[in-house]
Amino acid sequence: MSTLKKFLEHNAYQLRVSSLKMTTVAGSGHPTSALSAADLVSALFFYAMRYERHNPDNQNNDRFILSKGHASPVLYAAWKEAGVLTEDELLTYRKFDSVLEGHPTLRFPWSEAATGSLGMGLSIGAGMALSGRLDKRNFKTYVLMGDSEVAEGSVWEAAEIAAYYKLNNLIGLVDCNRLGQSTETMHGHHAQRYANKFQAFGWNTIIVDGHDMEQIMGALDKAREHQEGPTIIIAKTLKGYGIDVAQDKEGFHGKSFSKDELPGILENLKQRFLEAAQFDDAAFAWQPTVPEKSNGTEQSCLKELTVPHYTLGEQVATRFAYGHALRAAGVACNTVVSLDAEVKNSTGAEFFEEKFPDRFFQCFIAEQNMVSMGVGLNRRGKIPFISTFGCFLTRAHDQIRMAAIGSATLRLVGSHAGVSIGEDGPSQMALEDIAQMRALPNSIVLYPSDAMCTYRLVEQMVAYDRGISYLRTTRMTTPVIYDWQEEFYIGGCKVVRQSDEDQLCIVGAGVTLFEALKAYEKLQEQLISVAVIDLYSIKPLDHETIIKVAQASGKKLITVEDHYLQGGLGEAVTYALRNADITIECLAVTQLPRSGKPQELLAWAGIDAAGIVKKALALLGRNAQ
Repeated sequence: MSTLKKFLEHNAYQLRVSSLKMTTVAGSGHPTSALSAADLVSALFFYAMRYERHNPDNQNNDRFILSKGHASPVLYAAWKEAGVLTEDELLTYRKFDSVLEGHPTLRFPWSEAATGSLGMGLSIGAGMALSGRLDKRNFKTYVLMGDSEVAEGSVWEAAEIAAYYKLNNLIGLVDCNRLGQSTETMHGHHAQRYANKFQAFGWNTIIVDGHDMEQIMGALDKAREHQEGPTIIIAKTLKGYGIDVAQDKEGFHGKSFSKDELPGILENLKQRFLEAAQFDDAAFAWQPTVPEKSNGTEQSCLKELTVPHYTLGEQVATRFAYGHALRAAGVACNTVVSLDAEVKNSTGAEFFEEKFPDRFFQCFIAEQNMVSMGVGLNRRGKIPFISTFGCFLTRAHDQIRMAAIGSATLRLVGSHAGVSIGEDGPSQMALEDIAQMRALPNSIVLYPSDAMCTYRLVEQMVAYDRGISYLRTTRMTTPVIYDWQEEFYIGGCKVVRQSDEDQLCIVGAGVTLFEALKAYEKLQEQLISVAVIDLYSIKPLDHETIIKVAQASGKKLITVEDHYLQGGLGEAVTYALRNADITIECLAVTQLPRSGKPQELLAWAGIDAAGIVKKALALLGRNAQ
């Protein structure tokens, strides 16, 4: 047996010891899921991967994503064996003030992504691999998955797109240990079934005994050498491998062992791997293989876009203004990339593709994978703009949620918002998207009314790096009402109508701003003056301006939105003004919509000009004329 192989087996043993200790001290965790993967992780970290262990930001480092995030003990244990963590630090696992969380997050600087919700790691890895190719860097991206999570559809979305783009710098591993949380997995130990699936998607497949170090090393060598596309290693393993009480047995998932049990279990482990336990690793003097230096593509970003050429009164759909701004952002920043779900001609993303085809990634109709690919690109320094119909971003909510947990700065753009899309009907209408995006930590939600506002808000999104930003765009054309000198910023609004005689204030955004302006004219005919606010930034919102204008407008306010009432603009304003002694009425979509012409649907929902006028008169105690 070679000394290297003995060293790797010794490290696998040490990973198991550490995983057991840290979960016992924590009183919780998933030790058996870590034990099955220990040989794979040892071979990856101490044989296959090239990296600077004290410089996780080295752009040339190989990348490792633990998609089965519940097995986090083995990840932290590997970094301990690599000399990054101490024994004492390892034993802070799962404590409130520790960066070693139960499932990995970026609070631990050596984590590549937040994982834990299963089925996302391969998509994130595909994004990283695409970034490496785009930047002409030679790093490999490794993704370790569990066999239970391979039941997730997003895994197969990722598998298909990785084969489509021939990502030979992406290497997946499946820890095929047979046992899930509460039952046996779909295919048990039939590793060939997993291999057949991946092979059908176009992957190079290798099956190994996941506890045979020589086989694992050989598979990793072949995977690095394969140039035609991505490779998957299906490793047949045993859950809880190495401890007799739990090995290959149900009922031990997510259960740590007590302090009384631990000494006996560690002794059992030692006897099972006596030669590995007694190996003198100090004599081996291991050092990680440092990656080859690669200058890659120099990244530059001005974050200020060229002045757009829109004329006042011109009819432009905000979805296409987004495309114009995205193209300009691509000129200003070579780190801007675009991902689109096969609707580029509807979202406006095609304008970017025409100018920057190498930075445009067609993700087809697979929104979950698209979002997580964006996370991978973002982790490698890219500014991803991700676009589809707003309603279809709801199917990727878990991916968006995990992106927020991982501090990703995705720029999400949802077109075809609200009932105003018309005849396509309710399945195509984004009516929950504002609520979805508002709920995310550190998110911003922007809803422009015209092309100029849209363009300037995209510029703001390029610069926003504290969380996820969401831009809501409209299908129908709207007139340009702002000139190029107008400034728009996150957390702002525009008071577009105001006088000293205002009796109430109307707050709208997007398409409803224009309905509010029509209502303004109708009320003027009845000698009723009202203020109108364009609330283009829904989160954060400018509550000070709204309060000031409302207080000067009879302390009465109406919000109107092309969105369901729950979680939308109206609720955001109501909460912000809850202690301001202002009467608030909210107009929103409150019933399940149907197909129809845009103006018919706005009227049906009571969010058109007539609906606003009716509510205004009622609020003022006036009869309709």
